[in-house]
Amino acid sequence: MTKIKKRFVAGAKCPKCHTQDSIVLFKENNIETVECVECDYREQQTETKVKKQASGQVIGVFKPD
Repeated sequence: MTKIKKRFVAGAKCPKCHTQDSIVLFKENNIETVECVECDYREQQTETKVKKQASGQVIGVFKPD
């Protein structure tokens, strides 16, 4: 089993529970994923979707509600 490297996103606030510094970013099956370590919030974006929105040195583009 391969261990997935997760990185916290500094200053990010969970759109569901509003806890700051609780969002981690990682790739799962080649899909960028963010999830909150405090609640069950989770969002995924495919590479194609990221490339359409990204410009410059951007890891991913997530637009919470």
